Amino acid sequence: MCTRGGTAVTGVEKGCGVPEELDQVGPRLRAARRDRGLTLEETARSANMSLSTLSRLESGKRQASLELLVPLTRLLGIRIDDLLQPEVRDPRVHRTAVTRHGITIAPLAPDSSAIQTYKITYPPMDTLPELRVHDGFEWVYVLTGKLRLRLGEQDLVLTRGEAAEFDTRVPHSLSAAGSAPAQVLSIFNSEGERMHTHLS
Repeated sequence: MCTRGGTAVTGVEKGCGVPEELDQVGPRLRAARRDRGLTLEETARSANMSLSTLSRLESGKRQASLELLVPLTRLLGIRIDDLLQPEVRDPRVHRTAVTRHGITIAPLAPDSSAIQTYKITYPPMDTLPELRVHDGFEWVYVLTGKLRLRLGEQDLVLTRGEAAEFDTRVPHSLSAAGSAPAQVLSIFNSEGERMHTHLS
C-alpha cells in the first residue's frame, strides 16, 4: 500500500514501488477473459473469488498475487507468464571502436555473443603486413574500397560486394589495396577473434 494525494492506494500502479511490468497484468487478464466470452461475474464465480476482487484486479486497483492469478490463469487457459510484460533489452550494441596500427576495429555484436562480428577499416599502407598463422577461421565481406588478401601462395584483391572465407592456419594477411581505405565486415571464431582484434 502507498499513498497518493493523501489517499491510500492498494494495487499495481506506477509510483507505488511495484515493478512497472506488473502494470499490464490487469488489462491482459481482462482481455483474456473477454476473448473467451466470459463475463466478470462468470469468471469470479468459477475462480471462487468475489466480484469486487476480480474487478479491482483487472482495473489495477488490487495487487496481483499468485493466490489470485493461479485459479484465473487455469480457468482462462493461459500461463502467468502470459500476463507479464516480457523484458525488452536495449538491442543496440554499445561497444567502442579501437584503432591499432592504423586499423580501426568496431565491434558489431555484444561481448557475450556467440558470434563475434566486426567492421574493420584497413588504411592504405606503403609496406605489406607480415603473413600470420594461427588457429581459427575467418569470413570477410568488402563494404568499400579494395581488400588485398594474401593467402598462402595466392595474392587476391577483393572489391566491394565480394566475400571470402579461409582457414587462418594458412599464412595470410589482410590490407587495403590501392590508395583508399578498405572497409570490411569480419566474422571470426574465438581463435581468429583473439588474434585479429587484439593486435600486438
